Amino acid sequence: MNKLKEGIDFYYDEQDNVVLTAKYHLDKGYCCGHGCRHCPYDYEAVPEPRRTLVIKERNNAQQKASNQTTNSR
Repeated sequence: MNKLKEGIDFYYDEQDNVVLTAKYHLDKGYCCGHGCRHCPYDYEAVPEPRRTLVIKERNNAQQKASNQTTNSR
């Protein structure tokens, strides 16, 4: 595997965790089942009940971001 590039394949979040990007996952080609933040595969390999939980978390984060965008206009 090629060396990962910061800002393209991953970034560091507020807690200094490494977060893999959707591009990284798309290049990998499948859902690994770990519930990654930017999974472009709708968490298809994540077992229940974790899958339902991460989908809810993602939807809540998207809603919060949408509300912030709307409120800043």
